[in-house]
Amino acid sequence: MLEKRELHYTELSNICDPSGFGFKTTDELLPLEGIIGQDRAVKAFDFGLRVKSKGYNIYMSGPSGVGKTTYAKLSTQKIAETEKVPYDWCYVYNFDTPRTPQSLRFKPGIGRQFRDDMADLVDTFNAEIPKAFSTEQYEKDKAQLLKSYDDKKEEVMANMSKMAEEYGFSIKTTNSGMYFMPVIEGNTIDEDKYNDLPEDVKAQINSNSDAVQENAAVFMRAIKDLEKEAKKANEDLDYKVGMFAIGHYIMSLKEKYSGYERVISYLDDVQEDVLENISQFIEEEVEEEETLAGLLPLMAKKPAEDITLKYRVNLIVDNSRTDGAPVVIDFNPTYYNLVGEIEYDSEFGNLTTDFMKIKPGLFHKANGGYLIVQAQDILSNVQAWEALRRVIKTKEITMETLKEFMGAVVAPTLKPEPIPVNLKVIMIGSGYYYDLLNECDDDFGKFFKIRADFDYEMPRDNENIIEFARFVRGYCAKEELLSFTADAVARVIEYASRQVESKTKISTRFNNVGEILCEASTWASLDGSFVVTGEHVKKAVYEKGYRMRMYEEKLTEMLDEDIIMIDTEGFRVGQINGLAVLDMGSYSFGNPSRITATTYVGTAGIVNIEKEADMSGPTHNKGVQVISGYLGSMFAQQFPLSLSCRICFEQNYNGIDGDSASSTELYAILSSLSGYPINQGLAVTGSVNQMGEIQAIGGVTYKIEGFFDLCKRRGLTGTQGVIIPKSNINDLVLKEEVIEAVKNGTFHIYAIERIEEGIELLTGKEAGVRDENGNFPEGSVNAKVYEKLKSFYESSAEE
Repeated sequence: MLEKRELHYTELSNICDPSGFGFKTTDELLPLEGIIGQDRAVKAFDFGLRVKSKGYNIYMSGPSGVGKTTYAKLSTQKIAETEKVPYDWCYVYNFDTPRTPQSLRFKPGIGRQFRDDMADLVDTFNAEIPKAFSTEQYEKDKAQLLKSYDDKKEEVMANMSKMAEEYGFSIKTTNSGMYFMPVIEGNTIDEDKYNDLPEDVKAQINSNSDAVQENAAVFMRAIKDLEKEAKKANEDLDYKVGMFAIGHYIMSLKEKYSGYERVISYLDDVQEDVLENISQFIEEEVEEEETLAGLLPLMAKKPAEDITLKYRVNLIVDNSRTDGAPVVIDFNPTYYNLVGEIEYDSEFGNLTTDFMKIKPGLFHKANGGYLIVQAQDILSNVQAWEALRRVIKTKEITMETLKEFMGAVVAPTLKPEPIPVNLKVIMIGSGYYYDLLNECDDDFGKFFKIRADFDYEMPRDNENIIEFARFVRGYCAKEELLSFTADAVARVIEYASRQVESKTKISTRFNNVGEILCEASTWASLDGSFVVTGEHVKKAVYEKGYRMRMYEEKLTEMLDEDIIMIDTEGFRVGQINGLAVLDMGSYSFGNPSRITATTYVGTAGIVNIEKEADMSGPTHNKGVQVISGYLGSMFAQQFPLSLSCRICFEQNYNGIDGDSASSTELYAILSSLSGYPINQGLAVTGSVNQMGEIQAIGGVTYKIEGFFDLCKRRGLTGTQGVIIPKSNINDLVLKEEVIEAVKNGTFHIYAIERIEEGIELLTGKEAGVRDENGNFPEGSVNAKVYEKLKSFYESSAEE
């Protein structure tokens, strides 16, 4: 018989001794600043913040609850405070292409000044222009100007009338135009009299008419030229008066913003537009007319157009009150929230917009600084990732409607001038999203060159334990919790170790730890205590588990009532107790299950009934194939296997995956072939390879506790226990009652390295090792298996 290792109760302990902490309560400690147990991720993240080259955006990967978002915010804000404040950005009217509003850049705080200055300038326009055009001097100059051109026009008309008289015509003016009428002997000839004239007189009149019309054309062109000159002179007068009214105000602004070339050009455009449209600023008296709208006061009237709108400034980024570079954190990064949006108004069924309705997005607000987003949020919103990658790639913000961005035909709208962007994107998510983006987007590696990978656990050494206690101190201060005693901190550390199922590690999922801190503080308050003790932490852990234990208790009831059949005493051939972990998300527990194996003559090999029923996962299927490899290597060197075997997880209706039961299934097959019964007081977990070596598995703590609870309810016999892989010893963080049972000898835990050790524990029989002749010892398990397989082969050969 091989030597087996039964674990001593001291090897199962997860006890954290508070005697070496050096404090009585957490009030004696300084709060933790930063994060613990994440040296690799912290170095990568801090380095990524320092690199300002293109593409050095940061992806923070790791499980939720380890403090990625909090650390990103605090560290980024710390470095952002030392960096310069970015520019202000404005959109103004584009007088050349009105549908493409022009962007203007200013030093921090100057954008607000410019907006206010332009608002004051518009008020000045409204006040000074009408005043300048209502002066007596203007009216006198305008009247004199018009009179001079009227005199010239009358002179031309007189000359034209004289020319007509020379040809025997007079000029008749009506509402429809000007006519030349023939004159004979001082009398004007109308059409009736014209028809009675002799033919030679008619011919002379027609000849003279052609000459008059030809000469009149010259006079009419002169009149047209005079009218144009009069209009131009009037416009020049208005321009001169308008320039006198507003010129020095605009010049003052140009001097103030002399360092901004684009602003100077914009102010020139404003001046020219105002002077060209000066009449819009002059109030004219309009007589009230009785219109339909006037008779029906309830009828909707179109609001008057604001003629000064195009001279206003849309300040979309105002950094006048910003200290350092901006740090923007958002959890709803929709497409429009990222790139900004152009709003519309509905007027009489028509959608209208203008440059003042341009609203900034996260890119605008974070420009010159840092943008922190969640990978899941980005990928959950339509076109959000495409918008993000385009900004990173082009380094400019282009505002387009979502329909336009996706290639759909849309109504004409504004296309604001793109704004150059310089920002660092920090994306937070799991490793799954990192791999997904890396696989689906060829440029992802170019966009996010820094990966800060956060671990879910850290070493349980003295340094990290003290840092953990300082975290508790800081969390209590932030959440206004009661202080924790050293014993309470020790119990929290034990809980954190149990979360990662390791005596040598502590969980870095501080969100889960924080829940226990809050609940323990609440239980302490309800108990009337002024500090949180270890008992309060134990109470919080127990109650948290109790709230989520309903499904476990339902399974427990079915086990106790033998609805789910599990033996914990006696011996059975081809039947063994396997162990599984049921993961309910935030709660996991162990659940024993019966595994059976039947063997008979045939060539089907090992048939996994779960697989045949489509209830087996790929890893479990692999484990079954490994068993076939082990049996062939061990027993089929002289003859082929002529075996049909069925293995089954009895009463399994939810499916199974994982290879942690592969050694268990192999034990059941060996029992069925050898005829040696298996001790039902033992349960087994562990993966096996083709060489018969036992491999580590997950959830070993929950599996042991699940079988222990069942045996305890039925009564511990002193022979019950669990067989686990030796490589899982450091993963044992068992609850106190299991450790106590092992200490008292009423429950046993065996750690093995090979399949032979396990079969001897289960059957009480020697496993058997081949001698120099290749034979197994008579009566050993392997000898019995070999004989049975040989008999199967002989039986199949006879057929």
